[in-house]
Amino acid sequence: MKLDDFDFHLPDSLIATRPARPRSSARLLLAQGARIRDLHVSDLADLLGPGDLLVLNDTRVIPARLSGKRVRRTPQGEAVAGIEVTLLEPVAGGWKALAKPLRKLKPGEVIRFADDLSAEVAGIGDGALTLRFDAEGQAFDAALARVGAMPLPPYIAALRAPDQADHEDYQTIWARRSGAVAAPTASLHFDRPLLDRLAEKGVRTTHVTLHVGAGTFLPVKVEDVTRHRMHGEWGEVTPGAAAAINETRAAGGRVIPVGTTALRLIESAADEDGRVRPYSGITEIFIYPGYRFRVTDALMTNFHLPKSTLLMLVSALMGQQRIREVYRHAVDSGYRFFSYGDASLLIPGDP
Repeated sequence: MKLDDFDFHLPDSLIATRPARPRSSARLLLAQGARIRDLHVSDLADLLGPGDLLVLNDTRVIPARLSGKRVRRTPQGEAVAGIEVTLLEPVAGGWKALAKPLRKLKPGEVIRFADDLSAEVAGIGDGALTLRFDAEGQAFDAALARVGAMPLPPYIAALRAPDQADHEDYQTIWARRSGAVAAPTASLHFDRPLLDRLAEKGVRTTHVTLHVGAGTFLPVKVEDVTRHRMHGEWGEVTPGAAAAINETRAAGGRVIPVGTTALRLIESAADEDGRVRPYSGITEIFIYPGYRFRVTDALMTNFHLPKSTLLMLVSALMGQQRIREVYRHAVDSGYRFFSYGDASLLIPGDP
């Protein structure tokens, strides 16, 4: 299975740099079996009904991009260097982070981001560093919210700088547990009116947590995709969420994760018979064609990068040829791609 099998042409004009407003006005491509329909996310309540369960990721994106200064004392005085930091994930003793320029930092040095937020360089290795901040808990969260910028994906950041609007736009309305450095973007399409309509139809929801890491944007570098190793991300399926999924399956309902993050997590928590158990820990599950889905009946997701692990995942769900057809239709029909783009509802099998 070759990397080029997952390539396609995407015009730059289809890369969305701002979300649709209102959120649920984004377009929705329904692919069910051999059928494709062009709809809007607001139509989702008409496509689902009693017995269906949406699995939502309640991770909260932190404003993980920080601008600071490193001050180094020299015989000639003070040497000041501007440092750009992107937090990646919490680790023992601090945060793993990227820094530019990394060469201007040494272990033990301090980067000052604000009067009440500094970090010591606790270690450097493998192109990253470990930062030990001088604030924690609510004080850290408050300082980060004030001075940090949202970590927009590289393909958006290359087109424009993050701004204040992204603090709201790049966050789901049910975000609760801080720790992600990328949003579960399919969930960005939901607003309160849509959730109310779904509830009126008898569609149930449950929440899981997967803290999306920056590794979600890492390219696949091996030609034989089966040799690719996924990055690890921390997730949790609570006993209540596991029970909701198992009850839905037992009653003959459909389990529909919203986003590849929720899908990867519940598949990690499911046994061979499709029973989901409470789960807390790191998942490195890599889903590509040939994978047998244990618990997922359908998936709502955005449109993904060429040659990405996420494109491989949807190809596993729908079939490689079918996904090629779906993506060709999306490109020809002007759907907007990636994190702020439009959505798809992928349902394998015939209607």
